[in-house]
Amino acid sequence: MNRLRGVTSPYLLQHAANPVDWWPWGDDAFVEARGRDVPVLLSVGYSSCHWCHVMAHESFEDAELAAYLNERFVSVKVDREERPDVDAVYMEAVQAATGQGGWPMTVFMTPDGEPFYFGTYFPPAPRHGLPSFRQVLEGVHTAWRDRRDEVGEVSARIVADLAARGDVYGAAGQAPPDEAVLHEAVVELGRTYDEEHGGFGGAPKFPPSMALEFLLRHHAATGSADALRMVEETCSAMARGGIYDQLGGGFARYAVDAEWVVPHFEKMLYDNALLLRVYLHLWRATGSARARRVALETADFLLAELRTPEGGFASALDADSAGPDGHNHEGAFYAWTPGQLAEALGAEDGARAAALFSVTEAGTFEAGASVLQLLEDPADDDGAWFAGVRARLLAARASRPRPARDDKVVAAWNGLAIAALAETGALLDRPDCVEAALAAADLLVSVHLTAEGRLLRTSRDGRPGVGAGVLEDYADTAEGFLALYSVTGEASWLTLGGLLLDRVLEHFVDTASGALYDTASDAEKLIRRPQDPTDNATPSGWTAAAGALLGYAALTGSSRHRGAAEAALGVVTALGPRAPRFIGWGLAVAEACVDGPREIAVVGPDGDAATAALHRTALLGTAPGAVVAVGEADAAGVPLLADRTLQGGRPAAYVCRRFSCDAPVTEPAALAERIR
Repeated sequence: MNRLRGVTSPYLLQHAANPVDWWPWGDDAFVEARGRDVPVLLSVGYSSCHWCHVMAHESFEDAELAAYLNERFVSVKVDREERPDVDAVYMEAVQAATGQGGWPMTVFMTPDGEPFYFGTYFPPAPRHGLPSFRQVLEGVHTAWRDRRDEVGEVSARIVADLAARGDVYGAAGQAPPDEAVLHEAVVELGRTYDEEHGGFGGAPKFPPSMALEFLLRHHAATGSADALRMVEETCSAMARGGIYDQLGGGFARYAVDAEWVVPHFEKMLYDNALLLRVYLHLWRATGSARARRVALETADFLLAELRTPEGGFASALDADSAGPDGHNHEGAFYAWTPGQLAEALGAEDGARAAALFSVTEAGTFEAGASVLQLLEDPADDDGAWFAGVRARLLAARASRPRPARDDKVVAAWNGLAIAALAETGALLDRPDCVEAALAAADLLVSVHLTAEGRLLRTSRDGRPGVGAGVLEDYADTAEGFLALYSVTGEASWLTLGGLLLDRVLEHFVDTASGALYDTASDAEKLIRRPQDPTDNATPSGWTAAAGALLGYAALTGSSRHRGAAEAALGVVTALGPRAPRFIGWGLAVAEACVDGPREIAVVGPDGDAATAALHRTALLGTAPGAVVAVGEADAAGVPLLADRTLQGGRPAAYVCRRFSCDAPVTEPAALAERIR
C-alpha cells in the first residue's frame, strides 16, 4: 500500500495498492520533490472515469514503469471531484497550452507547483499519434536533468499567462440581463438546436439541464412557444433514448451519438438531480404524463441506487462492470441481446419486448448487444404487461455484476439532490422524497458544516474529508436548504441557508466588481485563484450563488444579498447572448431577477387543509424563480411572513414583487392566477 491508504476518496483508494508511490495532494509531496530535486507528476481523475481506469491498469499497475516513476518523480494523485480547485487551475493551463482537456489529466510541474508539460491519457505503447507513457516520462526526465533553464522559462511563462487573464469574461460593472438580453439568448440557443433529435449541437451530446431550465422559465415569463418546444422535444428524445435507463430510471452522463441512443454509461448524482428538477418543472408547466413518469422514476433511482447508509447521496455509478467473460466492459450491466430477453421473459414476451425496446440481432451497441430504448410508449391496454416485463427484466439484471459505486458524499451535488427531491415530494405527493431530502440535509449539517459555519466538500461513511468547500458547495447547499424551507416551512433551513450565503459574501465575492471566485479568500493558495462563471456538468458556483442569493433576498428582504446577486449577474449580460449553452443557469437566474422574483407568503395553521391547499398552489406556480414562505401568521424568524395575518379567520396567501403587494387571497384559484 502507498500513501493513499486511509483517505476518504474512493478514486484515490482505487490506487492505494498501485506500485506507484502515490502521494495525496498536499505540502508534503512538494517538500519531498524539492528535497530530491525531481519534478512532480500530477495525475487527476475520478472514480467513474473510464479512461482513468484504462490508464491505471495499463501503466500505474506496471511494476517496471512504477519503479522508473518512483525513482525520478514525486507522483501526486488527485480526485477532481474532491479537489475541484486543483483540477480547475491545472485544467485551465492544459487547455490554454494544448487547446483541449479531459481526464485523466497528466501534468508535470516543478516542486513549486508550476506546470511545464501536459497531456491526458497516454497509452503503454505509441499509438494513434500519441507517445507511450514511458516515452513521456523519459522525455520529461531528460528535460529536467539537461535543460532545467528551459523548463523554468516555460513554467514561469505559463504561470504569468494565467495570472494575467484577469476579467476575461467582461463581467465587471455590467448590469444584470434585461428582457432583450434573455430574448437574444433564446434566439442563439435556437440557432444551435438539433431540430431532428433535440438537444444542442452534435455528438457527443450531453443533457443540457441548465439551458432547459432557462427555457422553461423563459416560456413561463413570455409565453415563448419556441422555448417550450425545445424543452419538450429534448426531454422527450432523452426519455425515449438509450441515455435513459428504461428499466431502473435515471440518466447516463451523455450520449456518444447525436440521437441519444448509446450512452457513456456512468450515472452521476448531479445529472440526475438536475434532470429530475427539469422533468418535474416540465410537468408543472404542461401536465406531461411522460415528464411526470420520468421525474418519479429518476427520484426512485436516486433513492434506490445512490442513498448512503448515513442518509446522503453517493456521487456516481461506474460505466464498467464485469461481463459474461469475467472482464470489465462498459455498459455490460445495461445492454441486452434478443437471446437474453428471451431467456428472461420467454420466447413470446422476449420477442415482443425486443420490438418495443429496439433490441435487434445486429445490436445498437457492441458485440451484438443493444441499449434499451422506448421510442413509443406502450398502448394503454399494455400497461400491466409492460409493468410486468420491466419488473422481470430488472430482476434478471439484478443477477449481473453491478457497476461499482463512488460512495463519497459531495456537498454541492447533495444540495442539488435535496432541492430536487424536496420539490418532487411536495408536488407529486411523495413524502418519502421529502424525508430523503431532509436526511441528506441533516448529514450535511452534522458532518460537513463546521462549528465556524464553513463547509467541507466531501465525506465518506460519515467521516468528513479534508478538502474545504468551494463556491458551488456553499451555493448548491444553500439552494437545497431554501427549497427545504419552502416545502416544509421549517425556518431553521432558511437560517442555515442564510448562514452559508453570508460566508459566500465574506469569502468568495470580489466587492469591487461583484465577480465571484471558486475558492475562499483564505483557502489554500494555488498558482491561480480559480474563477469560472460558465456551467460545466453542473451550474457554475458563480451563477448558483447568484440564484441562491436572489432567492434568499426575496425571502428576507435583504438588500445586501439582492445587490450581490445583481452584481454577479453582470457576467450573464456579457455571455448570455453569445454562449447561452454554457451559462444556462445564469440565464435562468436572470429570468427570476427580471420577474421579481415573485414572493409568495402563505399563512395559516400548520396541518390545516386550507393552508395546505394554498401552499401546494404556491409551489405549483410557474413564475420564474418564485419563492414560497409558509407558516403561522406573523411567524418569527421569517421576514416574508412578518405582519401577514389571517383573513376573516381563514388562511391567506400574499403575493408581492418589486416592493409592491397584491391584496391577500384565500382561494387557491385566485392565488394560481397571480403566480403564473
